Amino acid sequence: MSEPHPRRAAVTGIGVVAPNGTSTETFWKSVQEGVSVLGSITREGCEHLPLRVAGEVRDFDAADTVEGRFLVQTDRFTHYAMAAADLALDDARLGRADTDGEPFSVGVVTAAGSGGGEFGQRELQQLWGKGSRFVGPYQSIAWFYAASTGQISIRRGFKGPCSVVAADEAGGLDALAHAARAVRRGTDVIVAGSTEAPLAPYSMVCQLGYPELSREADPARAYRPFTEGACGFVPAEGGAMIVVEETAAARERGVPVRATLAGHAATFTGASRWAESRDGLAHAIRGALDEAGCAPEEIDVVFADALGVPEADRAEALALADALGGHGRRVPVTAPKTGIGRGYCAAPVLDTAAAVLAMEHGLIPPTPGVADICHDLDLVTGRARAAEVRTALVLSRGLMGSNSALVLRHGAAE
Repeated sequence: MSEPHPRRAAVTGIGVVAPNGTSTETFWKSVQEGVSVLGSITREGCEHLPLRVAGEVRDFDAADTVEGRFLVQTDRFTHYAMAAADLALDDARLGRADTDGEPFSVGVVTAAGSGGGEFGQRELQQLWGKGSRFVGPYQSIAWFYAASTGQISIRRGFKGPCSVVAADEAGGLDALAHAARAVRRGTDVIVAGSTEAPLAPYSMVCQLGYPELSREADPARAYRPFTEGACGFVPAEGGAMIVVEETAAARERGVPVRATLAGHAATFTGASRWAESRDGLAHAIRGALDEAGCAPEEIDVVFADALGVPEADRAEALALADALGGHGRRVPVTAPKTGIGRGYCAAPVLDTAAAVLAMEHGLIPPTPGVADICHDLDLVTGRARAAEVRTALVLSRGLMGSNSALVLRHGAAE
């Protein structure tokens, strides 16, 4: 008796709200052209802070996409999540009529590192400035890490497995892995991803304790990983949501399988212990390759973590050589996030979206603003590189010590 065909997790929809585009199309156009949108922070109350440069989402009005009753009870990071989820579901051709009949077949998983700091700050100012009667009831939920998962599921009526990964940056990839496992275990659809909004004054003050944060005031020099001038990372807001669906079900309803989430692994090596992240990241890469049944030489592109801290950059380059052997020095590597900033948990989800689009367009996007590499990497700089990309590796490390690796295969490769 033959074994049943294993369920595989496919990417069928992508929704992006990012500093360089509030749709997947505008995001990809900017990414493939290597455009940098880093600039001076313009948020009110941030003028005096030593953090001067970030990736801001400037062309987004939540009221255009999110109903007023949800806006008043949610923070900016959840506004981004709800808008990106709508875009991803539309992209996957999953309208309300397609999901209303089977609400328990659709779940949501998000990752969050900073939560709703802007909403929380506003309410605390009301508390201390005017008194407790001026604090709204939604303060108890809007700041919460799980708010985006909860509000997306409530707003869309999804009653399948829902969860949140409260983690450092690598949590973005871990959320996608949670989605893939849920699909393999029987859930039809998971809406997964991460959005962040860490640019309110309160949130920015909390970040100032990170020694890895760039204090450079010149946007052109603030975020240059893998170079002699690397001086840390630049934060960003926004993010992406991805529809993860069982491959056979997607094909049955006539939706293209854009990519499959083929393998994932995660490790932990400790906060700011960047030299030790070499072994942890290499171990995660090997684990992801093993789960995907992928040989090192099959990797066509690496979307790097690219922290911008010399010790961390060196550890990442060495981890690639450790895990991929000689191929680790030949495989094209890119870090589009240098053009938009490093959006904490959202950063690797945006990289995943870019990797899927790179496979579809046969283009490896460049690393904006970076030249004169000082590590043994084939870093794509300047302009996009035409290439057949069938398998991509996305890497992420968190400031608290997590390491995560995700292998994606192009839909046509399945």
